[in-house]
Amino acid sequence: MRLLVPIDGSNASIGAVKKALELARKYNFSIKLISVVAEKNSEYRRHENAWRGVDGSIISESEELEKQLEKKIKENAERLLNAIVSKLDFSGIKIETEVILGEPYSKILETAKNDKVDMIVMSNRGFSKIKRFFVGSVTQRVISEAPCPVLVVNTSFEP
Repeated sequence: MRLLVPIDGSNASIGAVKKALELARKYNFSIKLISVVAEKNSEYRRHENAWRGVDGSIISESEELEKQLEKKIKENAERLLNAIVSKLDFSGIKIETEVILGEPYSKILETAKNDKVDMIVMSNRGFSKIKRFFVGSVTQRVISEAPCPVLVVNTSFEP
């Protein structure tokens, strides 16, 4: 059986990894850790209006700068996944990591479906500061559309 664990670097997502490790040890599951980073077309376009001058022209970021920034963000996500694997004890557990560009909830769902995972293990919220008392919007969308069971780990989980 295979677990999918989305990571955003928050303490809550690290708690989800710890819970996935606990399950993997107990039931001999493999784990796939993913980090989804926003693509240029989703994240940059959201802020495009802030970059427009009075005449409507783009006053800042060039295509090349956007590509370099996207590359750096992806490299940071890869470093994050590698750091998690090196700092936590994954001995005896088959582990896979992947950095994916795109909208987080849709890429989590796509990966779960394409990789035929048996369960998604994720935190109830990540870095979003909005509505701290409610389940995060990414988590909520994954729960409602997932092709498999979703285990939502409370942000205060500490094994």
